[in-house]
Amino acid sequence: MNKSKPEVWLRGKVTEIPDLLQPAAHALLQSREEVEEYMESFPKELLWKITLGRASVGFHLQHLTGVIDRMLTYAKAEKLSETQFQYLENEGIPNDEISVEFLVQNFQEKVDEALNFLKNTPENILTDFRPVGRKELPSTVIGLLFHAAEHSQRHVGQLLVTVSVLKHLDPEMNSE
Repeated sequence: MNKSKPEVWLRGKVTEIPDLLQPAAHALLQSREEVEEYMESFPKELLWKITLGRASVGFHLQHLTGVIDRMLTYAKAEKLSETQFQYLENEGIPNDEISVEFLVQNFQEKVDEALNFLKNTPENILTDFRPVGRKELPSTVIGLLFHAAEHSQRHVGQLLVTVSVLKHLDPEMNSE
């Protein structure tokens, strides 16, 4: 973690984000910074390695992007597309043609998209009903946006642990 700066939530308001959505913006920005830090110099050959029966780093990176994408879709009162279902189905399936940089960039772009969505979300719709999934489970715009943010933080924590374990187990990474 960059010790020269406080965590994002302690840096003040994020420009143009409505007040009630500041915590979601802070969490998403914090996730982006931490993913960049944890994935710096991470070797591609460990991207899909499953350690101690836990999900791979590649899964977490894909899932981080996918969850934000799906929550934004529901917040727009839309249903998931076939492309989104295909992405969900493929999360965590090893693909040696996917690089660490590609997955990190996709996540960064999805966070930017989410921040833009937050900027353009009027506070008066935050409690509007939004159905989730095929069963159309009940949620709200604010519920979906906060879930995207908190779920991202949860998976970034899991990503950190997985990266740390892999670094500990891999002699080449352990020497860094």
